Amino acid sequence: MDTQRLDMYIMTNQKFFPEEKIMYLKEKLAAMDDSKFGIISTIELKDPTTLLLISIFLGFLGIDRFMLGDTGMGVLKLLTCGCCGILTIIDWFSITRRTKELNFNKMMTLI
Repeated sequence: MDTQRLDMYIMTNQKFFPEEKIMYLKEKLAAMDDSKFGIISTIELKDPTTLLLISIFLGFLGIDRFMLGDTGMGVLKLLTCGCCGILTIIDWFSITRRTKELNFNKMMTLI
């Protein structure tokens, strides 16, 4: 893959991935065939900042968990108002890390 195009992709999308795994991702993308780059560039990545805001304002309804694909915990938070707020507060501190891990795992399944 073209180094300049790879660096541009990493630079524009680095906020979507865990910082400690960006170099590993860059190595994997560099070894990838050029024909797959079109598929990789069309992946819809979830924005950690958006999910944090949703978690702050609507976390007690479990919407943040539904957006991450964690349906079971989303239903639990919905029925218990975030387990009386405890799970909601925990999610405020962990939702960005979870979102970045989800994006990284989605990328790894396609590479």
